[in-house]
Amino acid sequence: MSTPVRLGAYGAGLALVFGGAFVAADAVVPASTVDSWTDEAGGHTMNGTTSGPGGHGSSGPSQTDAAAPGVTSAQNGYLLSPVAAPSAVDRAGKLSFRILDADGTGVTRFATSHEKRMHLIVVRTDGTRFRHVHPTMDDDGTWSLPWSWTSAGTYRVYADFVPETDGAVETITLTRTVDVAGRLTPAPAAPASTATVSGYRVELRGEVAPGSGSDLTFVVSRDGSPVTDLEPYLGAFGHLVALREGDLAFLHVHPEGDEPAAGEESGPEIGFIAEAPTPGRYLLYLDFKVDGEVHSAPFVVDTAGLPTAEDGHSEPTHAVTEPDTDAESGDGHDH
Repeated sequence: MSTPVRLGAYGAGLALVFGGAFVAADAVVPASTVDSWTDEAGGHTMNGTTSGPGGHGSSGPSQTDAAAPGVTSAQNGYLLSPVAAPSAVDRAGKLSFRILDADGTGVTRFATSHEKRMHLIVVRTDGTRFRHVHPTMDDDGTWSLPWSWTSAGTYRVYADFVPETDGAVETITLTRTVDVAGRLTPAPAAPASTATVSGYRVELRGEVAPGSGSDLTFVVSRDGSPVTDLEPYLGAFGHLVALREGDLAFLHVHPEGDEPAAGEESGPEIGFIAEAPTPGRYLLYLDFKVDGEVHSAPFVVDTAGLPTAEDGHSEPTHAVTEPDTDAESGDGHDH
């Protein structure tokens, strides 16, 4: 059993940075609106150039290049196609999409990143029904997997991948929205520093302070005892997805360090360093694996400087948003 080690998020300075995007005061421009802007312009705006009806290459400012990961459908010459999925609750079907290049051709060359060539994140816009799965790709570049919805609402679908190119390695995160018909019961996010999933209790220790690095430690226990047999998942002992409430800007991170050896175990702590550029509310989803099963623990954290009840806002209740558990693998993961 390995000694628990403190793990930092990958990236320069071991910092988990929640990026900013299309936010001014309380106004947020959703990805669907950005898509409509580019459509009205006659093409996709990517990589600093604007494509018109006659082709690509006319110069002009790029809305997508200015965006944080996960708030637009196009980035650096890549476009996420519209997502096909069941349109109503409890209707079995398939979720599918393609990644297109600047010429509209389906991309078929993807590098392996954290043991997978495509990471698909799906979450309802209120932060609930989180899923992290890995679809398979056909010869024409269509990614797909069996799919159904248990709750109505608007969902954000994130395709997170690394193109296989001869240049620098770069992670691309693209997003689209999918509307699911049915009776909707909103579940707005509320601060929550603990989560219980499948009998495991996960506690988040630490606070996020905007503008400076903050230590975040996730402690996993079961029946009051620390869990020290955390298993590697996607090449690490912990996997963290972070979304900023409002624009749902996306950050896909893993603890840093050498890839665990076969049979190696760790726990009960998994640590990160987090940095938020602005005050706000952030939705965190920690994936961890025990006894061959992957579990997702959701959290909601407010940074210092966020308005409180004394500023004229109602005091939030303490509740944990639950991950979706109806995916094809049974708990939102494809193990």
